[in-house]
Amino acid sequence: MSAYVLEELYQKIREAVADAAVAAGLAEREQLPVFAIEVPREKAHGDLATNAAMQLTKIAKRNPRQIAEAILEHLDGSGAYIQSAEIAGPGFINFRLDKKYLYPVIASVLDRKERYGSLTKEQPRRVEIEFVSANPTGSLHLGHARGAAVGDALANLLEFAGNEVTREYYINDAGNQVANLAKSIEARYRQALGQEADMPEDGYYGEDIVGFAKELAEQEGDKLLSLSEEERFKKLREYGLSKELDKIKRDLARFGVRFDIWYSETSLYEQGRVTGALDALRAQGHVYEQDGAVWLNTTAFGDDKDRVLVKNDGSYTYLTPDVAYHMDKYGRGYDEMINIWGADHHGYIPRMKAAMAALGNDPDKLTVLIAQMVSLFQNGEKVKMSKRTGKAVTMEDLMDEVGVDAIRYFFTMRSMDSHLDFDMDLAVSTSNENPVFYVQYAYARICSIFRQAEEQGIRLLPVAEAPLHRLTAEQEFDLLRKMGELPAVIADAAANYAPHYVIRYIYEIAALFHSYYRAERVITEDAEQSQARLQLLAALRIVLANCLKLVGVSAPEKM
Repeated sequence: MSAYVLEELYQKIREAVADAAVAAGLAEREQLPVFAIEVPREKAHGDLATNAAMQLTKIAKRNPRQIAEAILEHLDGSGAYIQSAEIAGPGFINFRLDKKYLYPVIASVLDRKERYGSLTKEQPRRVEIEFVSANPTGSLHLGHARGAAVGDALANLLEFAGNEVTREYYINDAGNQVANLAKSIEARYRQALGQEADMPEDGYYGEDIVGFAKELAEQEGDKLLSLSEEERFKKLREYGLSKELDKIKRDLARFGVRFDIWYSETSLYEQGRVTGALDALRAQGHVYEQDGAVWLNTTAFGDDKDRVLVKNDGSYTYLTPDVAYHMDKYGRGYDEMINIWGADHHGYIPRMKAAMAALGNDPDKLTVLIAQMVSLFQNGEKVKMSKRTGKAVTMEDLMDEVGVDAIRYFFTMRSMDSHLDFDMDLAVSTSNENPVFYVQYAYARICSIFRQAEEQGIRLLPVAEAPLHRLTAEQEFDLLRKMGELPAVIADAAANYAPHYVIRYIYEIAALFHSYYRAERVITEDAEQSQARLQLLAALRIVLANCLKLVGVSAPEKM
């Protein structure tokens, strides 16, 4: 069979059904509609089912059950492992298969190893994903951690699905936030020198700012006070940005997240891209002046109201440099650009898409995903946080408290557009109630079985020589079937930007393994059976490792 066993099996059954429909005179081959081959929800309904009879009603001009009967009369399932077929409900056809079709799954996994489950494309799509992109004015918090977890998992997933992926971080290093950062550091710097200094309105109160200012006072003494206000501001701005960015990069590296591009907002101004974007919008005829401000006619492209680009005091709105940034992204020639934004940016999506359309770009190339908020719970109570006072639980705090694996698993296991409650006590528990422990323990337990086999001098045979026919337990077939489904799970998850599908798959296959382990001994006095079961677990170990890697969770060999 091909690299992916179930994919080829489904195709063979589809062809057998199509051949039967044509042979029964239900339709010409070129008339045949698309029909599904899928696993029934209820195991009692067989191994696979098709809705072909229902899809053929308009062409065959018969009721679905009559069509299904005609298909079964002409069905040759010998090449597709079909043992029996029966009609169910309004006209579904359920198939029961010879389970030996599942044995090649093991060879497929062992052959492809860390690439098992991956997809290939003749022409890979170039995809850019921008995520996290936190203002460099303080420590990363829970919302940033969720964006980092799902963004990186999505990037891994899209790469595994055959795309060329670029990971990008947009550094908001211009504007009022960074000015307030410099002013906050100056106030703390003066305080570190023993002077009285008030924090600026909208200043940053985090402990990191205090630490940076003390370090600066130790290094420079009071030298900065002799500089002009403009020079001092510039130096403090550069110093603060450098310190904050270094800390962000350290936290992300510890979290297992890397970026290919760190894109500076300031560079947009230095390279004239902001004025260039305004000129381009004017050239397209979508800019007008009113009440002393410069407006973009975004309502012409689906936005609910027009947006200001330049305020009447001559300063830019947040939208203007963002338009320039996205204009630059489009210019790089990506097939798709994905932004992962925080929950407070939902209303920003239509205006950005409208701006891109106004520039003559295809707005459908830009996909914006919203990562909803995270609530933290400890000892059964919600942890209160305030970013302004610096009393927020940071990403670093959380990594110290519960570890990277638990954060990445929990933050990825729900759809990113749903609110997430994170239970810190559950995340650190060593019980089956903790899903991270549950799936990692499945991997560690398999590794333990192989250590026992090695101690007993048992070695895996080449899979072609292994007695796989000794795999006869229903739970073994369940595991084989589940392993065979991974390529389809990857395709579905990538198409829906849904790394949580992978988490769900990991948990389900770990549950199948734990159930199997409780029911059957792997290493027994029966050498053939032991060999077959070890082959099964060798493949399962690869599948678990591949999936855990996709979501950024480690696969420990001992626990």
